This record gives sequence, C-alpha cells and structure tokens, in this order.
Amino acid sequence: MRYLLRKIALYLFIAWAALTMNFLIPRLMPGDPVSALLAKFEGQIDPDSITALREAFGISDDPLIVQYGQYLVDLWNRDLGLSLSQFPVPVTQIVASAMPWTIGLIGVTTIISFVIGTGLGIVFAWRRGSWSDHLLPALTFLNAVPYFWMALILVMVFGVNLGWFEYSNAYDASLDPGWTPEFIGSVISHALLPAITIVLASFAGWVMSMRNMTVTILGEDYVTMAEAKGLPQRMVMFGYAARNAILPNVTSFALSLGAVVGGSMLTEVIFNYPGIGYSLFNAVKGSDFPLMQGLFLMISLAVIVANLIADVLYVFLDPRTRQES
Repeated sequence: MRYLLRKIALYLFIAWAALTMNFLIPRLMPGDPVSALLAKFEGQIDPDSITALREAFGISDDPLIVQYGQYLVDLWNRDLGLSLSQFPVPVTQIVASAMPWTIGLIGVTTIISFVIGTGLGIVFAWRRGSWSDHLLPALTFLNAVPYFWMALILVMVFGVNLGWFEYSNAYDASLDPGWTPEFIGSVISHALLPAITIVLASFAGWVMSMRNMTVTILGEDYVTMAEAKGLPQRMVMFGYAARNAILPNVTSFALSLGAVVGGSMLTEVIFNYPGIGYSLFNAVKGSDFPLMQGLFLMISLAVIVANLIADVLYVFLDPRTRQES
C-alpha cells in the first residue's frame, strides 16, 4: 500500500508539472490566439470585438499567478478555451467528439495486438528450435514496416484496386449517426482496414519482445528446478516463465495505452479517420494553438494514468514489488 501511495504522489506531481507546462508554454510563445484569429480573417472581424475575443480566449493583463489560478479554475470546469480553426467551437467539444473514435479504433486494436503478440511470443519461445523459428524473419520484417507505409499499401491494394474495404472516413456520410444496424455496420466496415493495418504493424513487436524475454527466463535456475520437479509443462510455461517474462511487456503495453489517446496520427490521417490524431494534424495545419494545447494536455494525462496503471499491475504480477513496499 505504501508503494502505491508513493507512486500516486509521484504521478500527481507529474500531472501538476504537465498542467503547469501546458499553461506556461503558450504564454512564452510570440503572439496570441486573438492576433492569429485577426490575421486569419484578414479584417473581417470588427476591431471593437477584440476585447470580447481576448476574454473568450482567456487572455488578460493580470499578473501571471492570477492567470494561473484562473487557468486551474477553467480546467476544473472542463473549459479548455475555443478552437481557432473551428471558431467558436469549444476545444472540449472537439476533443469529446474525437475521443470515442480513437479509443474505439486504436484502443481496441492495441489490446488485440498485445494479446495476439504476447500469446504467440510465449508459444514461439516454448517451441524454439522448431518450425516457429522460420517465422521470425517475416515477423522482423513486419515489425520494421512503418504504420503509414503499410497503411498506404493496404489502401492501394485492398481499398482502391480490389475494392474489398472502405478506406476513408469513419462511416458512410449519407447515414445519420445513431445506434441503428445500418450505422453500426457502416462504422465496422470503415474501421476494418485501419484496424488490420494497426494490428499487422504492431503485433510482431509484441511477439518478438515476449519471445526473447521468455527464452531468457527459460534459462533461469528456478525454471530448470520446476522442470526437474516434474511440474506440468503448462504450469512451468505460464506460472514460471511467462509470468516473469511478461513484466517488460506490461510496461510497454501501458505506455501504448497512454499513446492511444494521441492516436496513431498518420494512420488516422491516411484513412481520414476523425480521431484525436486527425484532430491534432488539423490543429497543427491550421495553427490552432488552443486545440493543440488541449490535445497535448489530454495526451499527457493519458500517459500518466497509463503509467500508474502499469505500476498497479506490477504490484500484483511481481512479488518483489510487494516485498519492497
């Protein structure tokens, strides 16, 4: 318990640092959102409305500490400001509309990829020296192929040439969003190709890391002792080898879950998928600093929460952690 409390305190401090950096960085940059908005609309905005716009974007001449207090109050009220590129839509509304698409696609495929890759890694390690070793070069190749490159190839082959899969947007634009069979079917059919891309591009990495770690663990004395005692192979494989070998993968998986909120940006851009990564791409393209600030904040907090989850899992998976605490 003491170990977890120390970790929670550490991550609370990191979260506070992330919030503070998120407050300071835009104020250290030259210019401000109102100037950018005036330049974007090139004189179409009434100069008399500048004061109202400064208030809407939270810009004031108050001391920095006062602005920081107001920033924390706004965060508590889930107010991340207004988007420049989609003015006057609130940033929280854009993030809230993009988040379910990213979690639904990137989150689910990350979990599928981890489960498949970790399971195959255990089997390949246990069957080392057999047919499974002949698959390693192909897995190494898959692991080396970048997401966006594989996405482009699959879009060209299975989307454009063969026409087997939808390859643009999250659903058919002619349908009204809702829990109808037509809309759900459209969402699934549009998600298939990006999901296959992400799983193919990422599962090989889980296989390789889990196999290599399990092979190392299989050489440990306690595993040899377990085999010498005549314990069932399944118990040795899962209870002794895989349980210890999976610890580094758990850390990587937690970091991957944190990165889910950031989305696989290039994949979302290639498929025009309206997730967080696609929103971030549009924010960068449109110099939408309030939206970028809100998205970076969400990504930072997601990584912090994911790391905390990894530390909690370590307590249950690794007895040494419980003894240290």
